[in-house]
Amino acid sequence: MKTVVTRKGRRTGLRAGRPAPPSGYALLPWLLLGLGSFSNIVQGRTPNPWVGGLGLLVFNSLYISVVFRAFDRARRDSPATRWSLVAMGVLTFGLAWAYGGSWLLFLPLLGLACGSVLRGRALAAVGIPVSVAAAVTAAYHDGWGAVSIAYGTFISMMVTAALLTLSETVTELRDTRLELARSAVDQERLRFSRDLHDLLGHTMSVVVVKAEAARRLAPRDLDAALGQVADIESVGRQALAEIREAVTGYREGSLATDLDRARSALSAAGITPDVRRSGPPLQPQTEVLLGWVVREAVTNAVRHSGAAHCSIAVDGTAERVRLTVLDDGTGDGAGSVRFPAGSDGDGEGEGGERVGGTGLKGLAERLAAVGGSLEAGPAHEADAAPGTDAAPGTGFRVVAVLPVDPLSATGRPLDEAPARP
Repeated sequence: MKTVVTRKGRRTGLRAGRPAPPSGYALLPWLLLGLGSFSNIVQGRTPNPWVGGLGLLVFNSLYISVVFRAFDRARRDSPATRWSLVAMGVLTFGLAWAYGGSWLLFLPLLGLACGSVLRGRALAAVGIPVSVAAAVTAAYHDGWGAVSIAYGTFISMMVTAALLTLSETVTELRDTRLELARSAVDQERLRFSRDLHDLLGHTMSVVVVKAEAARRLAPRDLDAALGQVADIESVGRQALAEIREAVTGYREGSLATDLDRARSALSAAGITPDVRRSGPPLQPQTEVLLGWVVREAVTNAVRHSGAAHCSIAVDGTAERVRLTVLDDGTGDGAGSVRFPAGSDGDGEGEGGERVGGTGLKGLAERLAAVGGSLEAGPAHEADAAPGTDAAPGTGFRVVAVLPVDPLSATGRPLDEAPARP
């Protein structure tokens, strides 16, 4: 049965069908072991019945207090609970030593109370001495009958501690499972929002650029303008298909398609593209991630760079693939960031520089999560877009490095890589 959450936040179904966690009420029936002693007091078979009756009342009160405190971790570990257990132990051994007989049955009850409160080494340190003392006390009154009393005291203590520990562990595991489920939903929402941001940001930038080109061309070259309009229609249809695929969670990108679309977008914006690709074929997961980098870098170049030329180079080896997007513009791009492989992805670059822009920040975290790295910032002195007259060191550069197979680098598929908000 599934769990259903109503609008008011009440849970039904599976949640309602789960057994309630144990409480102190589960240990109260064991007080029936004291009925024999109570009967002896009522029938006048117990010496000093007022002392015995008062002792029975105090024992029951301490037992109820201790076992109910045992199911609240904070109250269980409090000094008041420990002192109540000590007082209960002193009273139990006093009554058992003074009266014997049915009063010896309070010793297993003491073991049960100890098992409900104590755990680990504390249980071992208390359990053995209490069991030995119970055996000596019972042997004084009942001879070989002390074996059953000592055994009952020890077993009640250990079994109670084991069952309550198991119950607490199951509860913690259930809570952890629910928390992991909530975390998985949050991760999926974050992934989906990033995909839509990158997808729609790139698509709308291409549509705007091509619409501007069509407007400029329409007065003097109607055929060229109609070609741009046809491209807008094609881009729009492709965007609709990709959005549908992104919604279902099964979108698989093609780096070749993204490079072709990047070339078209740059050309429409008046930027001369230079696209080069070399190296072995890539895994689909790697192509998906590099495709997002191409989209984001080209979108930033079209929007901010004011460049005349832009080069996109994909160079691969048997282990790693490197993508470089370099323009010769004067714009500041999207800031400066470096996310090396294995970094914690805190959104800061070298020298404490923050990532400028949600797109680059999200991509940097994705690459870092699968063993890759991302650098984005002003071009180095040794860089210059091929075929340009731009001075070295001008423009903006984005460099992404990824393992050829992200699955082998992280031990999990790309879609399962953790993402930070």
